[in-house]
Amino acid sequence: MAETPDSPKKSSPKTPKPRKKASAKAAGRPAPRVDGTVSFEDALGRVEDLIVRIESGEIGLEESLARYEEGVALIKRCRAILDVAEQRVEELADDLEGQDDTA
Repeated sequence: MAETPDSPKKSSPKTPKPRKKASAKAAGRPAPRVDGTVSFEDALGRVEDLIVRIESGEIGLEESLARYEEGVALIKRCRAILDVAEQRVEELADDLEGQDDTA
């Protein structure tokens, strides 16, 4: 029997459900450049967003690997910022100790 425009269509195989998206916060944050200009807070927030995307399974293996590499670079940036901050705190503490000795 030939199909006509009015005849019922054969059922098609089930299509997979779309994967759950990351939170709006994660989806809305632009990727910061991993260089000397990204702030600690921006880098840390981006790392958190990357973790959500990778763990949710919303991206494939190759994209996950690329995002993981981005995360590693961002973590290195965070560590560098923390190292500078720690050094500055130590310098300030030394300055205070030096002032106490002369008083």
